[in-house]
Amino acid sequence: MYEWDFSPVLAEGGFLLVGFRNTLILTATALSGGLVVGLLLAFARLSHRRWLNVPAGVVIEVFRTTPPLVQLFWFYFGLPIVLSIEMTPFLAASLTFMIQSGAFFAEIFRAGIVSIERGQWEAAKAIGMTYNQCMHRVILPQAVKRMFPSMMERSIELMKTTTLVATVSYADLLFQANELAQKTFRPLEVFTVVALIYFVSISFISFVASRLERRFAKSGEFTP
Repeated sequence: MYEWDFSPVLAEGGFLLVGFRNTLILTATALSGGLVVGLLLAFARLSHRRWLNVPAGVVIEVFRTTPPLVQLFWFYFGLPIVLSIEMTPFLAASLTFMIQSGAFFAEIFRAGIVSIERGQWEAAKAIGMTYNQCMHRVILPQAVKRMFPSMMERSIELMKTTTLVATVSYADLLFQANELAQKTFRPLEVFTVVALIYFVSISFISFVASRLERRFAKSGEFTP
């Protein structure tokens, strides 16, 4: 009968907290960059100019259909060879997850924008709005409400996907857990604690997201 003992893990709790902090930093960096990349790709995909539309479509399809671990290895091991640059684990992971999440966000943005009725565009133009004014004041505020659930789901998936960075020795929560498991010889206890950390964190994010979604639905507009 296995005897559970969490005391060695709890005694080294700071070790896991460092990893959790690094996970949050990487997730926040990739998420913020991914939203910007996604919006740019969405606008390029919606453009009638083929020199914008086609490359954006290729980037979106490549990063949506290839495994993120392969992408991470390519950025970490391949890009330094191709461009003769130095690549740290954090930089490689940030670039990988920015573009990978950006590809998914791009389709979410595009779907949200095209879901707005054509009459909204025509009404904005009729009162003299430019394309940028129409997009900023009329289309995006309505589209973001429709996109919000999918964006939050994708953000949660991003946080879980960041566990792959342990394979390139970035000291995220999973990497620190592996180190601690070898140090304490208590892998079951270590990974149970890690699972609880992810469960609590993602449950909290989901709770906040659902509250915000209900608030937006009641208010009728996207205002925090």
